[in-house]
Amino acid sequence: MTAIKVLTSVSRKCTVIAPVSLSIALLVTSCNDNKASQCQRLIKLVNAGTSLMDANKGKQVVTSVQLAKDLEYITKSIKELNLKDPKLKEFQNGFVKAFETLYQAIAKAAKALGAAKTAEDSVSGREKIQKSRAEIDSALTTAATTVGKRSDVLVRDLNKYCSQPE
Repeated sequence: MTAIKVLTSVSRKCTVIAPVSLSIALLVTSCNDNKASQCQRLIKLVNAGTSLMDANKGKQVVTSVQLAKDLEYITKSIKELNLKDPKLKEFQNGFVKAFETLYQAIAKAAKALGAAKTAEDSVSGREKIQKSRAEIDSALTTAATTVGKRSDVLVRDLNKYCSQPE
């Protein structure tokens, strides 16, 4: 065989072997869904949600609306994790509740902020602004305080649990 024919033959074998090898690797990985891999998947999503909040602190209404949507997506992703470990399922449920509370509060605050921005310069407009401020303060302060405390405990306990040997 010439060198080109040998390379072509080897190339065809590799094209078949590579997808098969990848499929087997993915199958073995998914079958080997141990505590460590489940912890990594949960922590990755929790970190993504936390990063979103940190990156969007103090942003405008449009950003707040998008942040609420992004956090809702993260919440859904956490909820859909197929965790088998019972303790990790508890953490999963706790983080779902925390992120749900946050994205709902952010959405409510964004709506109130949007209403305040469209208020007219009049007595009724100023009342609308005052009402919006109260809604924003109430929604965000309550949610941030409640979720912040709960999340701190969840993160601490999750890290502790995930660092223990199986």
